[in-house]
Amino acid sequence: MPEFTNVTIIKKANVYFDGNVTSRTIQFADGSQKTLGIMLPGEYEFNTDAKELMEILAGDLDVLLPGQSNWQTVKGGESFEVASNSKFGLKIKAVTDYCCSFLSDG
Repeated sequence: MPEFTNVTIIKKANVYFDGNVTSRTIQFADGSQKTLGIMLPGEYEFNTDAKELMEILAGDLDVLLPGQSNWQTVKGGESFEVASNSKFGLKIKAVTDYCCSFLSDG
């Protein structure tokens, strides 16, 4: 979906890695959350408590998912999931626009 309606947006930015990764939190009426953000080229490692769906809206990156030994290339229009209570690596090759959805494990 190209837009979200009837949401609350948290004004304060989430800033990581000296500003190379930023996002804004969006809250939905049902209590679910997403973040919309930008990642600048570089290598990053993230920890996640919740299961995540990362939709890459534009950009070019490699991801190392939990339990994997090979990096996977992901480009704009593609997505990947990350298990809860895990960490994953990213190698951002071009400025990347993303939407992260926090999913329940149920």
